[in-house]
Amino acid sequence: MSDVSDTPGPQPIDNDGDVAARARRAEDLPLPDRADVFAGLHDELRTRLENGGTASA
Repeated sequence: MSDVSDTPGPQPIDNDGDVAARARRAEDLPLPDRADVFAGLHDELRTRLENGGTASA
């Protein structure tokens, strides 16, 4: 069974911790979905940094 959905809309970007890879995958999304993904990455990185984590963790 495939994890890929046939429904339109943003595809989930897995939370693998590799921000660069996640950003590259987001580039393939339509612009509105891409903006949502980058906003989510921004929020995640901000939270990590505020909590004393690192961007690569």
